[in-house]
Amino acid sequence: MKYEVKIKKKALRGLEKLPENVRKLLFLLIEDLKADGPIQKDWHNFSPLGKDKYHCHLNYRYVACWIYQKGEIVIEVYYVGTREKAPY
Repeated sequence: MKYEVKIKKKALRGLEKLPENVRKLLFLLIEDLKADGPIQKDWHNFSPLGKDKYHCHLNYRYVACWIYQKGEIVIEVYYVGTREKAPY
């Protein structure tokens, strides 16, 4: 099954502030989300954040968070940025 990944406006603003190498990691994560869905156990520190929310580390300092509702094909990335400011 192919998933659709949407990036919320707030995450887009965070994306603009990322260093180039971290931005490339985010795009790799998005490709993995599209291909394999919201459960990304191969990504560093992947974990559920509660009902329908997940996150993983892009590197030591930066994380990405997303929402997925079971039965849907849409995954929404709602945060990209530093661990310190992550909404969890």
